Amino acid sequence: MTPVVRTEGLTKVFVSDWKRARTTAVDRLDLEVAEGEIYGFLGPNGAGKTTTIKLLLGLLRPTAGRATVLGADATGLAHRAQLGYLPESPYFYDYLTGREFLDFCGRLCGVPGPLRRERVARLLALVDIERAADVRLGRYSKGMLQRIGMAQALVNEPRLLILDEPQSGLDPAGRKQVRDLILRLKGEGRTVLFSSHILADAEMICDRVGILQRGRLVAAGRLDELLRARVHAVEFQADGLAAGAREAFRVRASLYLEAGSRAQFTLPGGEEQVAGVLAAIAAGGGRVVAVTPQRETLEEFFLREVQAP
Repeated sequence: MTPVVRTEGLTKVFVSDWKRARTTAVDRLDLEVAEGEIYGFLGPNGAGKTTTIKLLLGLLRPTAGRATVLGADATGLAHRAQLGYLPESPYFYDYLTGREFLDFCGRLCGVPGPLRRERVARLLALVDIERAADVRLGRYSKGMLQRIGMAQALVNEPRLLILDEPQSGLDPAGRKQVRDLILRLKGEGRTVLFSSHILADAEMICDRVGILQRGRLVAAGRLDELLRARVHAVEFQADGLAAGAREAFRVRASLYLEAGSRAQFTLPGGEEQVAGVLAAIAAGGGRVVAVTPQRETLEEFFLREVQAP
């Protein structure tokens, strides 16, 4: 199956007017996004995420390499009717109501009148803005503006949604609403590519992620594959340990807690240590209650990748 998004050696170099200084924003990027998946495009500020998105949208032309979107060259026009886009800092006409704004977007997309009215009503319900549909956008909160921005990206019923930092500046409730909406769109069979630096949210909803640093893709893959083998510690709970065994585990543990007869301790290292620790617990007169591997989170994986030399 042809990927919905594919880049090959994609490069963008900006040349300043002063001293003709060259800045490489995107550096030989190879990226693929499959149909029907949620792809998280992650990286610190200035990593090149927004520049890459603008290249995919045809808003910028590459210095080298190429990008295809929905099977067409990203610099072309025909496929753009199947794209939905929410920029990081969208501009809204404050004097329009939410309903008027979506109707305006529908007109720009060529959606005919009766269908446009039905679609606008459905989108207002989808993003939970029905009660504020006839309120001017100038009175909307940040979260409401982000949701109406999501709605405008869906006016043309796109196959591919590209969202640049859709959760930026939102409170926890607003972030959850955006997460739920992205998952719902995936359930409808749409493909979602979104950039973010809110790693906890990306870990909750992404099928695959790519991590960008200084314009280069430093890691990419399915989350379960990237994090599966990254056990960095194991937590044990045991009852009835003798005093000497407790002290031996206390010395080794990165975290040690006691409550009555129960000891809970975390030992640095992978799962290869488990058999030896279980034997030590038995030798110390204890009974194993629980063994919990502590796997690396996406945030820990991300920090390790972007801080690598």
